[in-house]
Amino acid sequence: MRIAMISEHASPLAAVGGADAGGQNVHVAQLAIELARRGEEVTVYTRRTAADQPARVPLEGAEVVHVDAGPAEPVPRDELLPFMSELAAGVADDWRSRGAPDLVHAHFWMSGLAALDASAAHLGRTGERVPVVQTFHALGTVKRRHQGAADTSPAERESLEPRVGRDADAIIATCEDEVDELEAMGIAREKTSVVPCGVDTTRFTLDGPRVRMTDASVIAVIGRLVPRKGADLVIQALARLGSVGGRAPELLIVGGPGGGDPSIYSDPEIARLAQVARDAGVGDRVRFTGQIPQRALPSVIRGVDAVVCTPWYEPFGIVPLEAMACGVPVVAAAVGGLRDTVVDGVTGMHVPPRDPEALAAALAELLPDQLRRARMGAAGRRRVEQGYTWPSVAQATAEVYRALTGAVPGAAEPAALARAAGGWPR
Repeated sequence: MRIAMISEHASPLAAVGGADAGGQNVHVAQLAIELARRGEEVTVYTRRTAADQPARVPLEGAEVVHVDAGPAEPVPRDELLPFMSELAAGVADDWRSRGAPDLVHAHFWMSGLAALDASAAHLGRTGERVPVVQTFHALGTVKRRHQGAADTSPAERESLEPRVGRDADAIIATCEDEVDELEAMGIAREKTSVVPCGVDTTRFTLDGPRVRMTDASVIAVIGRLVPRKGADLVIQALARLGSVGGRAPELLIVGGPGGGDPSIYSDPEIARLAQVARDAGVGDRVRFTGQIPQRALPSVIRGVDAVVCTPWYEPFGIVPLEAMACGVPVVAAAVGGLRDTVVDGVTGMHVPPRDPEALAAALAELLPDQLRRARMGAAGRRRVEQGYTWPSVAQATAEVYRALTGAVPGAAEPAALARAAGGWPR
């Protein structure tokens, strides 16, 4: 099968941890690589962000194509809408010269606009339409609900995002909560399949190097440093924690500008969080690393006692899976996809969102109990092996593709695929 993907702001080649580089980048990269390993021909289209980027870049059997759409420089995600027509035209031009794919899988709502427009252009030119599969990764309705006036999404998102959902041929949601949100937007449940994000269980493993720089208990926050990820809540919880084994716990915050850069404290969010730590009296117990390469992340995770994920909302969240794959328990806010992946009391603990006191209580219970942490870590590893590996995610995604294109005679309807395969672990 020839598969096109569009990921307008989240390049699979980007370093993870910056303002617009997080779980979606990992998802697109790993899904493309795993589908290519299965023998599919995969091309990922993303926006050119530097003049010297090659037009085409190999990606472990897949290919990334940089399309001219707007200035060849980084542009904040929420300012990209005016360039989607250019992105669609560039994709359609590539199809004209190299042949159209069997389907196009759009990642994020603006990519969906580009995919639908490219498909329409191909239909007008050839009389044949390229089917569109949509994964939103995040929904504007949820973002507005939680961020209110701080939501920087373009105003057009409110009408265009539901249009993408209605016009796409199939939708892949990453968690059950998203299916309900889509239905509330007027998008039929029967066109939606649930396929979660995955984790590379060959890279994120139980065994391997551990980065450990202190004898104190260490918790970690990992990922994009934006306010809604709730790193400040973890700092506030840290200030409420008593000593563990005679030592005050410490917090490692991974993400932001390039790792090792002395200017990381000039980053507005890191500067804000550092001030929160000073105000809370724990400035000497919070360390910022900036971005670190994906290849180094497993050793960092294995070196901490718990990973904490406390966003206000979270469409899915790959970091908990990475921690679980490394055998580290996760303390997570009970929101969105985190309610699916982290099993409360088994692979980690759920806490109410935006509640530093509840978070501190959970950590005070978990950190001193080494045996419980070890049991949760082992259960987390089993859980990701049962249903969150990239081969299993790619298999389920390919089944949605084949059902849509008719590549498999008598294939199940998309909404039934996960159930037919036995569903995802609960």
